[in-house]
Amino acid sequence: MSLHATITLSPEVADAKARGLPLVALESTIITHGMPFPQNVETARAVEAEVRAHGAVPATIAVMGGRIHVGLTGETLEALGQAKGVMKLSRADLAACLATGATGATTVAATMICAALAGIEVFATGGIGGVHRGAENSFDISADLLEFALSPVTVVAAGAKAILDLPKTLEVLETQGVPVIAYGQDDFPAFWSRSTGLKAPLRMETPAEIAAAHRLRGSLGLKGGQLVANPIPVEAEIARSEIMPVIEQALTEATAKGIAAKAVTPFLLQRIFELTGGRSLDSNIALVLNNARLAAGIAGALVAQRG
Repeated sequence: MSLHATITLSPEVADAKARGLPLVALESTIITHGMPFPQNVETARAVEAEVRAHGAVPATIAVMGGRIHVGLTGETLEALGQAKGVMKLSRADLAACLATGATGATTVAATMICAALAGIEVFATGGIGGVHRGAENSFDISADLLEFALSPVTVVAAGAKAILDLPKTLEVLETQGVPVIAYGQDDFPAFWSRSTGLKAPLRMETPAEIAAAHRLRGSLGLKGGQLVANPIPVEAEIARSEIMPVIEQALTEATAKGIAAKAVTPFLLQRIFELTGGRSLDSNIALVLNNARLAAGIAGALVAQRG
């Protein structure tokens, strides 16, 4: 496929595409909105290294200078990690950011769009957005869920963020016709915790099975992608019984402060970090690395099945 005119490939990603190597897309909001400098850049580099160590090439995506950068050089990553006033991009504001020359970090939805434009079929992230609690009144539903029905990308995540209404999140995904595949277990995971008590619609045991399902969706003419729910490693888990009271306290504080829309998730994650003494961030990093490993395996299987 020919690349969209707004896309700039890093030398590493361009070489990988030319040689038909496995590629894994990575988002950039974890860099700009997830943690402070320099830990954000260190974590991004660790995730990229994990993808490489498992046989694939990382392609971190961000918008800078009116271009969609697919793959960041060391210098570009460093600059993004220290940038101020970075837009948090989803489907609604991706084009506007490009048009105005602003700097933007991609959410799950925007990363899926850009990955598909660049011909990248697999994307590793932490957790997806979903239906916020109280959405029956606020109508606060992440564009991430709708993007799964539009962009043909397999997304590896540790489920949806535990701060969300998870039963409603699964219902919206079902309505959109999105395959939700739990990896190696029956339960849908909850980000910091391995289980929600909710059964995932599908279960698969190997990267090859997931890759085959991705290929078949395309050949059947089924639009959209897949969500692979990969549970956090046991040693990094914060048990649901421990994390839920913390989440409830953070949600209560957000409501009392009148925090809404795009500001909700960053506030909640920061408050949960404070209330857990930093454990939530350690777990977050562990699960992102775990997702990078699985995504690299799926990307490798897609290349093998192509041949």
